[in-house]
Amino acid sequence: MKLAPVIVSLLDTDLYKFNMDQVIFHKHTDLCGKYYFKCRNNDVVFTPEMAEEINAQIDHLCQLRFTGDELDYLRSVRFIKNDYVEFLRLWHPIRDYVTVELSENGELSVVVDGPLFSAMQFEIYLLEIINEVYFRMQYNYEELLASAQEKLDKKITALNDGTYTFRFAEFGCRRRLSREWQDTVVRRLAFETKSCVGTSNVYLAMKYHLTPIGTYAHEFVQMYQGIDSIPLAYTNHYAMKDWYAEYDGDNGTALTDTITTDLFLLDFNRSMVNNYTGVRHDSGDPYEWGEKIIRHYEKYGVDPKTKLLLFSDSLDFDKAQKLYEYFSGRTKVSFGIGTFCSNDTCAPALNIVIKLQYVNGRPVAKLSDTPGKAMCRDSGYLKYLKQSVDFRLHRSDVSE
Repeated sequence: MKLAPVIVSLLDTDLYKFNMDQVIFHKHTDLCGKYYFKCRNNDVVFTPEMAEEINAQIDHLCQLRFTGDELDYLRSVRFIKNDYVEFLRLWHPIRDYVTVELSENGELSVVVDGPLFSAMQFEIYLLEIINEVYFRMQYNYEELLASAQEKLDKKITALNDGTYTFRFAEFGCRRRLSREWQDTVVRRLAFETKSCVGTSNVYLAMKYHLTPIGTYAHEFVQMYQGIDSIPLAYTNHYAMKDWYAEYDGDNGTALTDTITTDLFLLDFNRSMVNNYTGVRHDSGDPYEWGEKIIRHYEKYGVDPKTKLLLFSDSLDFDKAQKLYEYFSGRTKVSFGIGTFCSNDTCAPALNIVIKLQYVNGRPVAKLSDTPGKAMCRDSGYLKYLKQSVDFRLHRSDVSE
């Protein structure tokens, strides 16, 4: 079964890939990264035919180049700089950086290994490819599409009849059912409701004249763990410092949970609180997290109503509405909603990730506020990282 190309534009990815890559291009071109794929679902089996198709799709991806119109669009994004766009005119995905293997029991292995500024770009493209190949070849795709259409109709009705009153951005690239379905979802949410403020998908933002939305991901903080001169427990400090220097206060929503929110808050000092427009939640109890962030703002005399809490952890509309009602009036509240928008069908969605695991040959890890979300291939390093974090947190408690 041969499929049509899954990726037809190099803009078909999340905005934060370009945001992070621009910082790396300007400050850290010496870093190399190694990424690993993981499927968190139980009993998911990939077939040899799927692996063959995934490889063929990657071959096609690596033949793509940015078009003049696509480069002009990136140049129009206020915080994307012209020298980085000119670099992208030369850049393209390199096939040698990606290895795909399949075990005898159907476990898919995907590894990306190369200069970080190039390797990092593969993540979203590969997740989009793997998802679409799996769902088109494992199921009756037309049945999945019909169920998705029925559910989307109900969502749009509920957004328009007052059942849901929050506003959100569509964050569905990485686990979407297909390219064509995400296109439909974004178009309908944007033009048939007043609830969707934009999308993380740069191609669809360009196509439908929407706001592209995104700042940075866990990998951006993780990469500082691979820099020899930076103490592990201070990577948030250096990541936020570089980010602010690059964007001069623009594009400023900080991600708190790469190595726990408690540690992040030690570096989210008065200067950073004022420099960043808000923070994003991606693990742990969202209500506890929100209360903790509000108290932190108040500690520095900052009115929480002037700052944004952006929630993005496995949300559906019911969860988002409850969070909105709880925090509304106390702070600005918004949401990034992904799989529930782009892959809500009669079949369970895949919970797949591609995570940065090594930088310059050194292991790196994400701890997060949900222990089960930690992913590291070196258990000794993970233990050491936790000890480093705990030591700084304990030292801070003693000093207070």
